[in-house]
Amino acid sequence: MYRCYILLLSFLGQNYCFSDLSTRSSSQRLDNVTRTISSLLGGYDIRLRPNFGGEPLFIGMDLTIASFDAISEVNMDYTITLYLNQYWKDERLAFSNRNEILTLAGDFAEKIWVPDTFFANDKNSFFHDVTERNKLVRLDGEGGITYGMRFTTTLACMMDLHYYPLDSQNCTVEIESYGYTVMDVVMYWMETPVRGVEEAELPQFTIIGWETNDRMEKLATGIYQRLSLSFKLQRNIGYFVFQTYLPSILIVMLSWVSCWINHEATSARVTLGITTVLTMTTISTGVRSSLPRISYVKAIDIYLVMCFVFVFAALLEYAAVNYTYWGARAKKKSKKNKELEKNTTTEKLNSNDHKFNSDDIIELEEVRMSPIPSIRNKYSSRGDIFDFDQSRFPPSFRISRTTGYAYNYRASGLRYRGNKIGNVHKPKVMHAIKKGALVIKASMPKIKDVNVIDKYSRIVFPVSFTLFNVGYWLFYYFE
Repeated sequence: MYRCYILLLSFLGQNYCFSDLSTRSSSQRLDNVTRTISSLLGGYDIRLRPNFGGEPLFIGMDLTIASFDAISEVNMDYTITLYLNQYWKDERLAFSNRNEILTLAGDFAEKIWVPDTFFANDKNSFFHDVTERNKLVRLDGEGGITYGMRFTTTLACMMDLHYYPLDSQNCTVEIESYGYTVMDVVMYWMETPVRGVEEAELPQFTIIGWETNDRMEKLATGIYQRLSLSFKLQRNIGYFVFQTYLPSILIVMLSWVSCWINHEATSARVTLGITTVLTMTTISTGVRSSLPRISYVKAIDIYLVMCFVFVFAALLEYAAVNYTYWGARAKKKSKKNKELEKNTTTEKLNSNDHKFNSDDIIELEEVRMSPIPSIRNKYSSRGDIFDFDQSRFPPSFRISRTTGYAYNYRASGLRYRGNKIGNVHKPKVMHAIKKGALVIKASMPKIKDVNVIDKYSRIVFPVSFTLFNVGYWLFYYFE
């Protein structure tokens, strides 16, 4: 029993010694690290790059895509959250020959030299600082530095919208040193330059590929190394099919219903035509409000304009039907009235007590100039040609019609009626226009039944719209 007690005390004493040694070792190591960092920073000039005055400093880069946040066609930019890691070697910070790594707080980056990296196509950026500023610094024994940060940036992306919304875009990340030329700093992509692209998702686009490259940029202050990461983005068309294309197709098809409504139902057909036209105008306005005011024509513009043309043509089709129908009725009524008036006039002439032959039915103004002697002498012997009984002539041949007539008693024997200048010197342009209008009118087929227009429209409109859709989708979508 006594021996067991002695062994227990001995065991506890050994554990206390080991614990004390471990604590002392940790404390000693911490003191060594603190002294090491302090000694490294002593006399360290943050203003000078590593290997100042010698060979250019090589800085490796890699990116991790956290998320694509937004893409704006109006502002021509996109917002992305990135992890950017930079790798370089600063021999002034070497502290050991062994493979040791120290992970330090992000504030340590403010005490050492770091690259002046910036994004050439950046519009607005900010660091994340919840719960602390998202930076890291790792230092290995030979002076190798890993400098990482997490931030969100809005980058410019000049988009080509000729094929919108059936388009694909190239958006880039442009990385460059702001002040150091290639004589001082050379940047390069690491072996694995980009991570997280496969996991990134966008609501309106699909990332179908990416590539990296580097090039020299010659600016006013010198030649700089620029690294580029380019994303190939394909726009998803599902949203536009249900929000724009399908409603436009249905509105165009709705305008064709007018061809099946009776042509005498004017209110129904006109209301339907105007409603479809206004609806297409509203759809077009909504689409254009989400796009920049660019001068060139986009694919969506062509489709909406053609849909508008089709619904407007359906409205004009009823105008043609209405004009043909009521115009034909008006012509028939006018012809009937003329025949009735002619018959009435004939009956009045036949019932007149005075009998006169064809020589008497002549305008009073032409009696004196008549080439027939019997007529000229018949009335000139009375002394005054206008003394005879005017009731013997029809109303259209009486003296009241002489107002405005001009007589020419010159030796030439010519007489002009009406406006001489207007009849003789007609404008050539108006004459040509009237002649062309008569030719076109004569070449147009005579439509006796207005229902024929509706019957042809029921076939022409759907076939034309189908051909347009086939050509449109083959050109823009399957190209």
